[in-house]
Amino acid sequence: MRQRVKIVIKEEIVRELYAIAGEDAVQTAEPMKNHTTFRVGGPADYFVAPHTEEEIRKIVALCEEKEIPWFVTGNGSNLVVSDEGYHGVILSVYKNFQGIEVEGNRIRAKAGSMLVSISRAAREAGLSGMEFASGIPGTLGGGVRMNAGAYGGEMKDIVQNVTVLTREGEIRKLEKEELGFGYRASVIKDRGYVVLGAELMLVPGDKEEILARMQELKNKRVEKQPLEYPSAGSAFKRPEGYFAGKLVMDAGFSGYAVGGAKVSEKHCGFLINAGGATASDVMELIRQIQAKVKEQFGVQLEPEIQFLGEF
Repeated sequence: MRQRVKIVIKEEIVRELYAIAGEDAVQTAEPMKNHTTFRVGGPADYFVAPHTEEEIRKIVALCEEKEIPWFVTGNGSNLVVSDEGYHGVILSVYKNFQGIEVEGNRIRAKAGSMLVSISRAAREAGLSGMEFASGIPGTLGGGVRMNAGAYGGEMKDIVQNVTVLTREGEIRKLEKEELGFGYRASVIKDRGYVVLGAELMLVPGDKEEILARMQELKNKRVEKQPLEYPSAGSAFKRPEGYFAGKLVMDAGFSGYAVGGAKVSEKHCGFLINAGGATASDVMELIRQIQAKVKEQFGVQLEPEIQFLGEF
């Protein structure tokens, strides 16, 4: 029998969060399965969806002052939260923190804006360069933090500068050369900065050609990815000299499941929620895959999925 999840909520903290962001933006004991694309995860003690940079700054300052753990999420497309949930504040920089402005060849957007929406705005403005991101189901903040990429493009190719909040509460603008972009990596990720917004530089293009390229990439995704199931996207980072999905397939895991977590037969690089999966199922499936691939091929697969909470 599964133990009941212990939830720690202090009314004093709730009142302070209400004062900062408003009651409509604060929830307690909020199930994180409702806020991740894998549809798993227990309750967060506090879940806050701020509207402004100042609200974000104040919430982080409150957490630091009260020594409350805090974690920033976007739309949860690369995240698995433990079944026990998260004992702290989830700072949801997403639906209440969006906005896209196009000026010439530049696009400025808030961190909660979806990459799909920014790609659409670029296409409508006749700007090319974001086609690769037109199907990435993440926010600008998450995409910049992990230097998201697909089909030969990465965020580092188009980002000019990023506005961040440091853990010390300072709002800074980091130029491209300061961002330390690497494969699924950045200074932002390493230093625990909160992305507030970014400026992207694109190039003029033909709207019809941009649309055709987006449609081409969409067709590839539909054909090769299990979009009909909840998932967290690619489960593993690409190991040097290999393809993660092929290693998983060659190790005999196609269609293999632990509970409701399953390796997609359509693309073995994707783990899916085939129904009723728990975060523990996902973690156990990943451990088994890592062990077998290491034993069989001598390759250590590193998860691309981020795990939050106790496992």
